[in-house]
Amino acid sequence: MSEEPRWAVITGASSGIGAELARVFASKRYFLVLVARRHERLEALSAEIRAAHNVEVETIALDLEDREAPKDLAEMLRDRGIRVHTLVNNAGFGLRGNFATLPFERQLAMIDLNIGALTALSRLLLPGMLERKRGGILNVASTAAFQAGPHMAVYYATKAYVLSLSEALHEEAKSHGLTVTALCPGSTESEFSATADVEYSRVYRPSIMTAAEVARMAVEGYEAGRAIVVTGRANWLGTLGAKFLPRRIVRHIAGRLQRGEVTRPEEEANGRA
Repeated sequence: MSEEPRWAVITGASSGIGAELARVFASKRYFLVLVARRHERLEALSAEIRAAHNVEVETIALDLEDREAPKDLAEMLRDRGIRVHTLVNNAGFGLRGNFATLPFERQLAMIDLNIGALTALSRLLLPGMLERKRGGILNVASTAAFQAGPHMAVYYATKAYVLSLSEALHEEAKSHGLTVTALCPGSTESEFSATADVEYSRVYRPSIMTAAEVARMAVEGYEAGRAIVVTGRANWLGTLGAKFLPRRIVRHIAGRLQRGEVTRPEEEANGRA
């Protein structure tokens, strides 16, 4: 009897870190479900991956900003007979600017996507993993999770939630043979950074990594059973500073770096792919 395939569901999969995670998982013989808003990009990526790695790839065009979308996705997976081995919660976006002036509805939408969709999908799919005693969840957080972030206040707060939830679920799930990992990248070459203009700010340039490097380290850490993966030595040192320096100093530094050399006062960084 052949071994059951390992299906990885990857949200925000059509570009950036999400697309690179898809390539890495495919290279390790995972079958893929790629989820994002942009159907054409998903189809192009799936064709590339099938040709390169000869694995099954399903695509689902869906906007997880919609509060009903996680339930819809879970139902689609059941209808297709897909038993999820690994859930990758990568979809998310950031808003850059002052909390009091950024659009109210967009800030709520960011919370719905970065926190709500991630939580809903984890809750919907984790019970099946626990029953089968295999697989786990890879949540894309950020080095932003380790401190408050003036000028990206809600974004930083959502990533702190992702890190905290992931660590808690890691402890709950590990005795069942599952891994829950929080990926905490720092500056990464992606549409997220370009859209927000952070490639020109002080917080971006010192420790920039490619999305491919981040994805490789993420999957290696997840498969090794790690609770937290911080990509790159400079980012790791930064998290230590956030841990040991007084919080008033850390948040002041974060605010100055985030403000940096912004060319426009308010920008949306869209990582939903």
